[in-house]
Amino acid sequence: MSRRQGTGDVGEAVAVHQLAGGDHACLTFSDPDERLDLVAEFIAGGLGAGQRVIWFTESIPLADVAAQLSARQIPVAEAMEIGQLAAFSASHSWLSDGRADGERMMSRISGDLERALRDGFAGLRVTADMRWATAPVVAAEQLLAFEKQASLGPGSDRLTVMCQYDREVFDSVTLGFAADTHAKTVAAEAYYDTALLRICRQYRPPGIRIAGEIDCSHLVPLQQALAEALRLDETIYVNLYKLQFIDVTAATAIAKAALNLPPEREMIVECSEMVATVLEAVGASQVPQLRIRTKP
Repeated sequence: MSRRQGTGDVGEAVAVHQLAGGDHACLTFSDPDERLDLVAEFIAGGLGAGQRVIWFTESIPLADVAAQLSARQIPVAEAMEIGQLAAFSASHSWLSDGRADGERMMSRISGDLERALRDGFAGLRVTADMRWATAPVVAAEQLLAFEKQASLGPGSDRLTVMCQYDREVFDSVTLGFAADTHAKTVAAEAYYDTALLRICRQYRPPGIRIAGEIDCSHLVPLQQALAEALRLDETIYVNLYKLQFIDVTAATAIAKAALNLPPEREMIVECSEMVATVLEAVGASQVPQLRIRTKP
């Protein structure tokens, strides 16, 4: 499986589920949905490992966090009830007095780690939306101080940190700095990635995501992505919400992949009405193992 190329990342490229204790990773993204997918998988990995998980959010309002994670099959209510999962505003947490301080931020995270271990959790996972660093009161050296402190860390293999950088918000110099200060970089595993089409792994719910325009010339990467999803996932989600065009050859390939599933398994295709029309034209709605979900 190929990874996305040309991102400028210099840290070791890993899949999000490969992150482990002691890692300080950088997630750079352009697609908000892809960011949410990767963050949800990061959180799910921590919950599954018995760790406490904290999400410092900025772009996504705190009021929307539970719904976004629940939609990606995270047991939010249960995790929050037992204190295993929490979300805070990044700017309110780290800019309470109008300035950022790297040592103070890491002191808070170190304290959260100590409390997590004292409460019987296996460790701590922290993911932070770094958009707070674009506030007018934040100087570039303050972001630098935080990332340097995070890179040094508290010396614990019980702590995993993933910083989120939006490519639509940060300039190329800052993104380059972010890559330099993280030992690992995270991105969705991509089967095909060009300016017109992206086919990548979707982690939660499990399957694939396709955005752009797809036709018969992309049959090989499409079949590769579908084959891996059929191998890895019990129920396969094919997210086509951001697909703007699909021809009958690609639509037929999706229907045939579902037809090869045993009766007890299913494929759920999520798409626009336009894409659903093409799928129905090739008989996809007649495949017992395939369900089509649409939104305008």
